[in-house]
Amino acid sequence: MPIDPSMVEPLAERTRDLYADAEERLLGIIARQLAADLDAPGWIEAKLAAVQAVRRAAGAVVDELGKAVSADVFEAVTEAYNVGHRAAVAELGALSDEDRRRTDHVIPQASAVDRLAEQAVTLLTDRHASILRTVDDAYRAVVSEVIATPLLGTGTRRQATQDAMREYARRGITSFTDRAGRRWALTSYAEMAVRTSVGRAATEAHARTLAEHGVGLVIVSDSPRECPLCRPWERRILTISGPDAEHEVEVEHAVEDGRMVRVRVAGSLDAARRAGLQHPNCRHSTSAYMPGLTPVSNARPDPDGYEAGQRQRAIERHIRRWKREEAAAVDPVAQRAARAKVRQWQGAMRDHRADNPDLRRLRAREQPGASNLPAPRTEATGPQLDAARVWSGDARSVREVSDHQLADAEGSGLLDGRARARVEAEADRRDLDDLLARVRPGGRLAEDLLAVSDRDLARVLPHLDDADTLRVIAEARRRDLAAGLPGVRRELVGLSDQELAARARTARPDDLADLAVEADRRDLLARFFPGGNLTAELSSLGDDALGWCMRYADADELARIAEEMDRRDAATLPPPAVSGDAVEELLADRDALADVMGPHAPDPDGWGALADDDAFAKELAEAVAADAARDVVEETARTVTRAEARAMYDEYTMRQYLAAEDDLRGVLLNKKAQSAGVHPEELFSGPARIAYARASDELKEWWADHGRLAQAEFVEMATGRTQRGAAAARKNESDQQNRR
Repeated sequence: MPIDPSMVEPLAERTRDLYADAEERLLGIIARQLAADLDAPGWIEAKLAAVQAVRRAAGAVVDELGKAVSADVFEAVTEAYNVGHRAAVAELGALSDEDRRRTDHVIPQASAVDRLAEQAVTLLTDRHASILRTVDDAYRAVVSEVIATPLLGTGTRRQATQDAMREYARRGITSFTDRAGRRWALTSYAEMAVRTSVGRAATEAHARTLAEHGVGLVIVSDSPRECPLCRPWERRILTISGPDAEHEVEVEHAVEDGRMVRVRVAGSLDAARRAGLQHPNCRHSTSAYMPGLTPVSNARPDPDGYEAGQRQRAIERHIRRWKREEAAAVDPVAQRAARAKVRQWQGAMRDHRADNPDLRRLRAREQPGASNLPAPRTEATGPQLDAARVWSGDARSVREVSDHQLADAEGSGLLDGRARARVEAEADRRDLDDLLARVRPGGRLAEDLLAVSDRDLARVLPHLDDADTLRVIAEARRRDLAAGLPGVRRELVGLSDQELAARARTARPDDLADLAVEADRRDLLARFFPGGNLTAELSSLGDDALGWCMRYADADELARIAEEMDRRDAATLPPPAVSGDAVEELLADRDALADVMGPHAPDPDGWGALADDDAFAKELAEAVAADAARDVVEETARTVTRAEARAMYDEYTMRQYLAAEDDLRGVLLNKKAQSAGVHPEELFSGPARIAYARASDELKEWWADHGRLAQAEFVEMATGRTQRGAAAARKNESDQQNRR
């Protein structure tokens, strides 16, 4: 966007107000010193002796002014430099998004800002010595006038003092007289100096940023009511860095690669400024010139408009003058006369604007002060400022706002939907950061996940690495297991410790028991599964504790628990029986196992009664009773029932499978069966034709040596009773062996 000094002139208002306040305090020092004991004898001698006191008081005011001005000018120049920089960034629309982002966040040139600010501070503070001289001279002049007036018989001492102070207030504290003989008031000169500095900072930052990104040409705007100094430069093309004289250059087209364009350059930007362009109060702006794209039209001179504007400034000065006269008047006649003059010049302003309707009337310029005092305004409240910061900023600026300020902005009622969404996104981000700090302190997942709720675990899951993700998944699995256990309430399992405690504080007596059960469950998990893994020391746990751990253990942890139980119940087992008869081998191994277990081990048929699940125990008992009923006739003549034989057959096929897998190193299936996903355990039961069709050659050889019995064959051997299908099974087995 184009940049002109007027864009940053409001930055000079604070400095102007500092000088206006200092001027008021200095005038007050003089007035109070003169008014003291005005009618007392020896007033003249006392006032002349008080010159040193006036000088010291004025010096203290000027010292404070110097400190405040230095800080304020540096801040104003820095902000003006940033305004000019951002204006140039806005014009660089042809840059890529990444380049524009990098340009927009570049740190201002500290050396340039310091140089411009130091120049302004030096220019102002160098005049502070003349302020002290002016105060001293004014005080002496007033005393002299008061001395002379009564002697000449033209008035009283009080009247003379009032007249002198009124005239002095009308003129203001005159800081110095320039080379042209113009007398500058303190506030007017300070405002002019700072306006000039901030305008230079903005335009210099604008030009520097354009030059750093390959834009070497700028074009001057066509401003209405231009002054004679700026008129020759309107709509002229200038080079940011180049020869001062007028010349032609050949540059590449802004958007067409390879196409060259000849451009007539009026000179350099520095030369134009030296000639008067962008002087104080100048309204001309400069913008980037894009060869072949930026239109260049003839400027429209407006000398009459300039004269009309100057006439308006003169009328404003007269209005301000007579308003000061009215304020300083000490008698009603003088007040009425001054008020009439104010109305006269206000009428002149109305007539002048009627003749020049394009002029704007700025009533602030008609008020006493530095010629353009700011309009009265209501100070914004804290929540309003916070809302404005959120509304106008970006995601980065919102991060700099505190939680309290975000809440104030949200509650101000001034945010639109976009700003509220930004606040919500920032609040979510902060909540997530706090959650990650608790769940993943120092970048590592916390050892104790029991205190984290299901909702929070799900929220942090995308921010974890693979190892931590597996831990969270294991914790979720344990919670699912716990939810399926008797007496455990699923909604309590997913709560965090804080939520569980909060619910306990307001729980009914009936719910407290369930909350206590959940708390105990977490304590046991924290004790037996520290960090989510089964404790390394199992020898110190009791049998009941090991049994409890089996609920939450994975396959590897179950194997460790089984090893610990085997260690505790270690017994020397006899070698397996080898007789060539499968039934006799099984029965012999059972007898040997019963001998080792001793008389205290319960019968396997009654193991179901030991289970906590009554339904399972009942179902097992009913199955045993049904088998006994079917075999009641044979039980007196046999030692093995059909039900027992069928159970023994399952054990037989498993032993066959394990032995074959060890002997053949797992080579049990042919390629076709492997491709079909057949499990090798299926080959040791069922029809022989299917088993041999899927078995490897090695397994067929193994069956030739060790045999393969169908269920009917095995039951027949175990019970001693002929079974239907046993003969057919033997024939099928023989046929398959003969086909090898």
